[in-house]
Amino acid sequence: MLNTRPSETQTATHDRVYRALRSRIMHGDIAPGQALTLRGIGKEFGVSMTPAREAVRRLAAEGALFLSSSGRVSTPELTNDRIEELAALRALLEVELASRALPRAHIALIDRLQSINMTVAEMVTKRDAVGYIRTNLEFHRTLYLRAQAPAMLAIAETVWLQLGPTMRALYGRLRRTEPPHHHKLIIAALKAGDEPGLRLAVRSDVTQGLRMLVS
Repeated sequence: MLNTRPSETQTATHDRVYRALRSRIMHGDIAPGQALTLRGIGKEFGVSMTPAREAVRRLAAEGALFLSSSGRVSTPELTNDRIEELAALRALLEVELASRALPRAHIALIDRLQSINMTVAEMVTKRDAVGYIRTNLEFHRTLYLRAQAPAMLAIAETVWLQLGPTMRALYGRLRRTEPPHHHKLIIAALKAGDEPGLRLAVRSDVTQGLRMLVS
């Protein structure tokens, strides 16, 4: 039996911390502007400072964390201009992904989207903000995977990552009592093979809420 080399173990540890932190940030489990420490990250995940530092550097490169010149680590507090920019990116990328997915939108996909949307409704009823954001993104990712455009989806996920803490703030402001209306329009457009209707529903869904945050 071959022994795992130390470098491989370190890489696996760093990747585990990176993925866990990435998920928390993307799903709004960390507030905008919240400070993090390498010591705190290391303690939470039971790792040394090195994998914690590497995970932070990787997330900072993706725009998910802000690393100041003094070494302070925090989630970014987005300006109005930045929110507008990211909303515009979502509109461009996700409308195109949905359009590319439409020819491959079989009945099993539509059934899956309806099932996810029921879970979104459950999260709204429970007032579970993190669960809501997670299942809402699952709805979109499930549709966009059918586009078979991995580079485009990867960029979209980076935008989601940068927006994660802000989406948590948005959820608090919206005070949702039911799942997004546009999800139903997206599903209806997929059933009908209606590309213009699908593009409009996706664009409205991914931008309307964010633009409420811009004063």
